[in-house]
Amino acid sequence: MSSNPGTLRVRARTRQVVDHHYDDDKPGKPLYLLIPGGLVALASLALIIYLAYLTFWQGDLSQNKGLTLMVILAPFYIGGVFLFSYGYELYDLPKALRLTAIVVFITLASVVIIAVLLLTLGAIGDRESRSSRSSTSDSSSSGGGGRGMGFGLPWPIFLGGLGSPTPTQTVTREVIREVPTAPPPPQPVTCPYCGTAYVPAQTNFACPNCGAAAPNDLIATSASSP
Repeated sequence: MSSNPGTLRVRARTRQVVDHHYDDDKPGKPLYLLIPGGLVALASLALIIYLAYLTFWQGDLSQNKGLTLMVILAPFYIGGVFLFSYGYELYDLPKALRLTAIVVFITLASVVIIAVLLLTLGAIGDRESRSSRSSTSDSSSSGGGGRGMGFGLPWPIFLGGLGSPTPTQTVTREVIREVPTAPPPPQPVTCPYCGTAYVPAQTNFACPNCGAAAPNDLIATSASSP
């Protein structure tokens, strides 16, 4: 193993950084840069991915607001990556800048790819949802178009032709009530003695002219005549 392993030999380089940190004869403590820088970078990246999810997938944030927040978090991420790289490269500034550029470029490409995938999946989901609603609407229209399919017949008749239950029929019954009629008014009779016409019930059953009592047969005739 060489005394100065390359950047991509992660295991050997990490061991070198740890040994350098605990070697009092060597200047600097690279872990004080590497660990906090890595944590800041990871936290910022996690927030950026979460904002991309809310913006391009959930739609809870507008694109302007979501992109603005991601741009605000970008310097924290870049700064964290630089601190990590500076400690990882043991204070070699050119190598630290190169590693920072590589990591940031890869991350930016990953975020763009994630955003495009989220937008694509969201567009596919919306398209399938609209297609499903359109199919449901067409099915409802076909099912509700009984007039056209039944050649102008009403919908219950069309269903009855397919063996569906016979629609409920309304039966109207006519109710005849007998209203009692009032008895006919008494009719006038003619007195057999003086020939005067009068109504027995109105004259106390006596002729008003001669005072003769009305015969029973005349009283019955007056009461029963229409």
